[in-house]
Amino acid sequence: MALKFHAAIHLSLQLSPSPTLFAPSFCKPQKLLKSLVKKTHVCQSSLVDEQQQQISFNEQENQLINALVGIQGRGKSASPQQLNEVGHAVKVLEGLEGVSEPTGSNLIEGRWQLMFTTRPGTASPIQRTFVGVDFFSVFQEVYLRTNDPRVSNIVRFSNAIGELKVEAAATIENGKRILFQFDRAAFSFNFLPFKVPYPVPFRLLGDEAKGWLDTTYLSPSGNLRISRGNKGTTFVLQKKTEPRQRLLSAIGTGTGVLEAINEFIKLNQNVAKDEMELIDGEWQMIWSSQMETDSWIENAGRGLMGKQIVTKNGQLKFVVDILLGVRFSMTGTFVKSSPNTYDVKMDDAAIIGGMFGLPVEMETKMNLELLYSDDKIRISRGYKNIVFVHVRTDGTRQK
Repeated sequence: MALKFHAAIHLSLQLSPSPTLFAPSFCKPQKLLKSLVKKTHVCQSSLVDEQQQQISFNEQENQLINALVGIQGRGKSASPQQLNEVGHAVKVLEGLEGVSEPTGSNLIEGRWQLMFTTRPGTASPIQRTFVGVDFFSVFQEVYLRTNDPRVSNIVRFSNAIGELKVEAAATIENGKRILFQFDRAAFSFNFLPFKVPYPVPFRLLGDEAKGWLDTTYLSPSGNLRISRGNKGTTFVLQKKTEPRQRLLSAIGTGTGVLEAINEFIKLNQNVAKDEMELIDGEWQMIWSSQMETDSWIENAGRGLMGKQIVTKNGQLKFVVDILLGVRFSMTGTFVKSSPNTYDVKMDDAAIIGGMFGLPVEMETKMNLELLYSDDKIRISRGYKNIVFVHVRTDGTRQK
């Protein structure tokens, strides 16, 4: 079962469609993964881009990037703890000296990818529809140094289908603020030789088609931007993403996941520890190399869906929400058998609803091998050599 990541961007305007990003979908069986991801941290990939490897963020920027990893729905489904971490990191950066007058800098120009927004549900019906669809990717383009300055929101449905582009005429008010007015929009479908107009009468909307966008932090590297809109929304956008974000993006769109896993492990092989630990916390599975093939209860008991809760005393729990407060729970133990491998035995299962529980006779034994693990993301090989990607959902690990 894959977690869904929603993505959306809007320029604080109720009727503007939003661009999107990172969207996990149910994965298809991937038998090739066994040969691609070897039983070692060292994997080959032709997709490693030297420029991507050299993305630089300062310490405070890295705190924000780390807080964003694992957040679902670009903030829509974030926990209070995750929202607090992001909010704190945003305020720290806004208190630093970034580019002093971002609207006058060439660094603000270009295509930006939305990573986080604080109010994804305040848009028009069509925008809320886009926010809830994981498969889409979302971007914002800023081009102020032309004869026709513009800020645009782009929803990319897929490389095969096409995109929706909503454009606004833009003017610079001061060193931080851009004024905009939406005036045109169209669908560009790859299978049509013409654009399809987006049916919103911008000219009739008057002030409703207008707004402003303040850039409260622009990194000196030009890779990270924080903006606040006229409806009180905060946006975090990036031009280049770090390896974990690129992996989650591939999982979100459902394209190139195997290549992204190999690239990620290869990029981290020089910094990965010789011995990794099964880090305690709450972990949600967002991708596996094989779909569930048996009954849901057997899949749940083998860790092929739902959450894993790891404790410091060597206990492991599988939890799957069924419906209306009813959940499947199975507990067991894990013992390290080699530097990166654990023997897992799960043998205490029940279906729980409120204060009541129905015991289920089940037992699962398997080896769990860690291919990569940090405080936010884990790549492992488990039942029947299936490869899993989990993200941590209970905040940053306390040192």
